Amino acid sequence: MPDELLRIYDEEVRGGFARRLPNGWTGSADGPLIRCLTSRDGFAMLTEPADELSGSDLESLVGRTVAYFRDQATPFEWKTFDHDRPDLSPLLVAAGAKAEDHEALILGEAQPLASDVRVPDGIEIRQVTDRADLDRIAEMEGKVWGEDWTWLADDLAARLAGDDPIHVLVAEADGTVVSAAWLTPMPGTRVAGLWGGSTLAAYRGRGVYRALVAARARRALDLGYSFLQVDASDDSRPILERLGLTVIGGTRPYVIGR
Repeated sequence: MPDELLRIYDEEVRGGFARRLPNGWTGSADGPLIRCLTSRDGFAMLTEPADELSGSDLESLVGRTVAYFRDQATPFEWKTFDHDRPDLSPLLVAAGAKAEDHEALILGEAQPLASDVRVPDGIEIRQVTDRADLDRIAEMEGKVWGEDWTWLADDLAARLAGDDPIHVLVAEADGTVVSAAWLTPMPGTRVAGLWGGSTLAAYRGRGVYRALVAARARRALDLGYSFLQVDASDDSRPILERLGLTVIGGTRPYVIGR
């Protein structure tokens, strides 16, 4: 089962990424790699296996990518996967990239997650699109991570304005945003992505995250998506596994200039 789910991910999600870039992103291909400029910085990822490249060809691909973003004067992230060829990560490190936290790559059917879940007492979940709400989400994320997340409001606004907009939900307590999450449809696939889910410390462990997952799973099914995909932190992974999703691998970003 994990192997079949990984095949779905590689063929539908990774393989079709270049055809469904988020609104405001521009991308160009270099062999099996796509390089993107976003509203914030740069992004690179292998969208197909690089097994046919020689070691020197892969090293040249890394070098061209580093040079491209250097010429653009922008930091960038190279998203790697546990099942990428093993000599990729050492080449990125040698080029000056820093490895960030590893996340579990998770995929599974949406239906088991779509059951009615009791929303915690005192919490209201609603869908938002207004800029004021997006700013409140960015402010909440900044408190969770202890960083400036004002850029997130612009990013969400751009994705809401796209041809296949995301669906942004907030959990509020007495008018305060305590958690937020969004569903990202992936047109041309059977998969929708679950993103966000950060929750203020005082509201963790109450079922807020679970309620947001259920709401997004129901929305995914309504839109015709039968699978859900998550890049999960260590905090989220156990919850998602208990709900029936499957760890099919892992992903780690390597960053330069951020």
